[in-house]
Amino acid sequence: MIDAHVHLWRIGRNDCRWPGPDLAAIHRDFEVAELLEEMDAGGMAQALLVQSQESEADTRWLLDIAAGEPRIVGVVGWVDLAAGDAPARIDALRAAGPLIGVRPMVQDRADDWYDDPALSPALAHMAARGLVLDALVRPRHLASLGRLAARMPALTILIDHGAKPEPGRFEAWAQAIGPLAAHRNIACKLSGLLTEQPAGEEDPAVVRGWMDLMMAHFGPDRLVWGSDWPVVTLKAPYRQWRDIAWNAVAAADRPAIFGGNAVRLYRLART
Repeated sequence: MIDAHVHLWRIGRNDCRWPGPDLAAIHRDFEVAELLEEMDAGGMAQALLVQSQESEADTRWLLDIAAGEPRIVGVVGWVDLAAGDAPARIDALRAAGPLIGVRPMVQDRADDWYDDPALSPALAHMAARGLVLDALVRPRHLASLGRLAARMPALTILIDHGAKPEPGRFEAWAQAIGPLAAHRNIACKLSGLLTEQPAGEEDPAVVRGWMDLMMAHFGPDRLVWGSDWPVVTLKAPYRQWRDIAWNAVAAADRPAIFGGNAVRLYRLART
């Protein structure tokens, strides 16, 4: 099984600026040895590292970790996709290690961010290289993301954290994310969902409702599970979130959602 969304960081190094002291529970270093312990406890054989900083230095550090740890089977990194030399930067990172995708941090950017024509050369280059676009977005970005999917059907897009549904606004989120399922190049990650709930109000039934809707729209072949560790520990231990998701997925769909889909969508080498 594969955990398709984990983070590592060293506070104050590798351009690490987040999390800050306001998130005291995770304002410390998180290293690969601790991650492997959590994976063992959750029954995960492999994992994908995802950038947490808008920095190529952070990505190169993650690539170095992946090169030395066989259970880390890929890295979703960061590149300034609007830069004129973005395609060359992407290729340089691919040469440095197992880069499988790029994640611009769009969640706090303009609603129409994906419409910017300056992004087109880098995104087309990603599609040509078989790299995935991880979409860290909120519901208000989904219309723009859908337009991108229509313009570039060869680009595989994974929506991180189900586009961060907002508690109490289920219908608005459902109306925003539903139409994206019509684009066969878009899939969703079942990650970060517990974190979106208000502190002290974490309700697995609410998360189950979000997951059920994504299943109805995207089906078991376009959903991928990820822990979002260590961010998830703000709300629940690693194993608790894994169990909530595991129990919400039909037994017949677990091999795909907890591993097989990540292998296919990220074009991972089978091990």
